[in-house]
Amino acid sequence: MDNGSCCLLQGDPMAQVMPPLLILFFVLGALGNGLALCGFCFSLKTWKPSTIYLFNLAVADFLLMVCLPFRTDYYRRDRHWAFGDAPCRLVLFMLALNRAGSIVFLTVVAVDRYFKVVHPHHAANAVSKRAAAGLALGLWGAVLLGTLHLLTEDHRCTAPGGPPAPSCESFIMESANGWHDIMFQLEFFLPLGAILFCSGRVVWSLRRRRRLARQARLRRATRFIAVVAAVFVTCYLPSVAARLYFLCTVPASACHPAVHAALHVALSLTYMNSVLDPLVYCFSSPAFPRLWARLKAPGPRARRREEVPIARLCRQDGTAAASNGQSRPCGP
Repeated sequence: MDNGSCCLLQGDPMAQVMPPLLILFFVLGALGNGLALCGFCFSLKTWKPSTIYLFNLAVADFLLMVCLPFRTDYYRRDRHWAFGDAPCRLVLFMLALNRAGSIVFLTVVAVDRYFKVVHPHHAANAVSKRAAAGLALGLWGAVLLGTLHLLTEDHRCTAPGGPPAPSCESFIMESANGWHDIMFQLEFFLPLGAILFCSGRVVWSLRRRRRLARQARLRRATRFIAVVAAVFVTCYLPSVAARLYFLCTVPASACHPAVHAALHVALSLTYMNSVLDPLVYCFSSPAFPRLWARLKAPGPRARRREEVPIARLCRQDGTAAASNGQSRPCGP
């Protein structure tokens, strides 16, 4: 970012609106993800590939918990950064890493559930835990490569005629941000297409197989992928829409106070993923609701019948169809 090119914006309500909002996200996110990590580490006795993907989603949310106190202080000081160049780069890098990591692993868990329900005989359902861990490591490597550019630039700038304390922003409001804007849009629209496709196919597949759709495990699979889609759109669509509006109206919207404020508020909604992602964990496995219940009312754990995996239910449905003289497999 070119120092001295910042917009001079004064008198907006960001200093009053943003700190309470970010503190709320921090408290709820730390509580929800802290309990989730406890569940992953101490409550789940067996890990599956889907568990590994969800654990990495929780790790991405932890990165956000580290950054939110610094952003809260930044907004409390009316967008004046007080910690120097290196911390500014690191915080913006970790915020981008959280956003990209959360998007990637939300997409992966949606695709994983899609294969289990729609294509239960596919080789993707036989992935080992080691392969799943390797895939997660590779995805983190791709995310790092896409966000490392934030560590190579000075993002502080001082507005002409403004206060001497610099701002610390990954987006400038005078023009497009090149690679950062490209990644910002691609990180949303490509996973959005994948998640909507997986959601639609899961719902359509279960509606075709009404007897199988009555199984509790499959109903939870439908709710799970619906929650993934809802969390994704709620957290990331506003910021993408706000930035697209700016890019389509620049230079008329350059340094426009309302557009600038809207982008800041929309970007803050991406931090809400740390609050909503625990809902994904709850719908992913009955172990997490049982963990919450034990924390609220400690006592002897009730014995529950072990549930049949989704892929096995689908295979049973296909076997039943074959025994009735129907050639239709479980998955389309």
